[in-house]
Amino acid sequence: MADGTVRIDGNSLRLPGGVRVRFIRTLRLPETGTHPLPPGLGEFPLRRVEDYPDTVPAEWLARGGVMLPVYLREAMWLSFGGTTEPAALQVGVGKVCAISGKPWSPRLKRDPQNYVVLPRQPWLDGINSGKGTVRQFVAVPLGLGATVEGQVTGEEVWGGVQLQSFPLDDAALGAWREEQRRLAEAAAERQRSMTATGGYGAAFPMAAPGSPPAPGGGPMPAAAGGPPRAQAAMGLGVGGSMRQEVYKDDRPLTDWSTAAAGRVFVHLVTPPEWRRITGEAPPPSPVDRAAYTRAGLPWFDYYDQDAADLDPTDTLGAVKPVGDWLGDDHTPWQPPSPGQVKPLGDAPGKPVEDGNW
Repeated sequence: MADGTVRIDGNSLRLPGGVRVRFIRTLRLPETGTHPLPPGLGEFPLRRVEDYPDTVPAEWLARGGVMLPVYLREAMWLSFGGTTEPAALQVGVGKVCAISGKPWSPRLKRDPQNYVVLPRQPWLDGINSGKGTVRQFVAVPLGLGATVEGQVTGEEVWGGVQLQSFPLDDAALGAWREEQRRLAEAAAERQRSMTATGGYGAAFPMAAPGSPPAPGGGPMPAAAGGPPRAQAAMGLGVGGSMRQEVYKDDRPLTDWSTAAAGRVFVHLVTPPEWRRITGEAPPPSPVDRAAYTRAGLPWFDYYDQDAADLDPTDTLGAVKPVGDWLGDDHTPWQPPSPGQVKPLGDAPGKPVEDGNW
């Protein structure tokens, strides 16, 4: 996708450079304590905004991008994949950087770092709000002040999620490819030597870089219905804390391109509005977390011993969970048993129209 276009492939977004982003439904965590990574319970469907010119709000058409349906207080995480070559990805929530807490920027920055590095970062479940932890992405309507955008900027104008990808510059990419070629040749020579001397024979199968087993994502039941039609646009607030590192970039900032390869605005819409806009039924409200835990299904813990965790910023550490704004939903919590927490090891459709944002 050298032309800079973003496309929908099934329920995935494909950004230039082979970057793939999926939005995963997941169980919402309690807002107290720190928890393992919740499971994935299916993908959110994606649709192009421009395909519904008569039913989407005019400002959405101006911004372009895609949309997905989400219930009030439903949680999600972002799954990254598709590329084996290094890429930098910015993630905004209401045009506030989910990594640094700073305003959305057209450029990569380092102090504080305002992007994640792929394929090392396999997913992102929330804002970078603690040392070795994130606070879960949870959907809330605009206008209440509960979104990250509202708490950080004092306004709720944008909502949604913003994505922007950057490749390595030509020199850094050429050096990386040469290093990979040398490593591949060395591995092949070692394998030939092992086979010739009666070694183990076939090499142990290894997962493709950047594609560890994905934990899934399945939201907990959200409050029935959604905000009124005037508040169809949704944003992301935060829920419970979970153990997840946001990895520090170990490359010089000058290795990265100064211009984005592609970007996309992801609008979040309530289920009633999704039905009105698209004529499609939204996905059903997901299974509750107590039932999931009682069934013995897995939760996850991911660790990369060679990566350094990125320090959180005071801005994102001060963001309050949605329960402080909307009250407790009184959903019972049943924590997973130790045996349920599983450790994890280290064709495109039509182009998505970009707009003014």
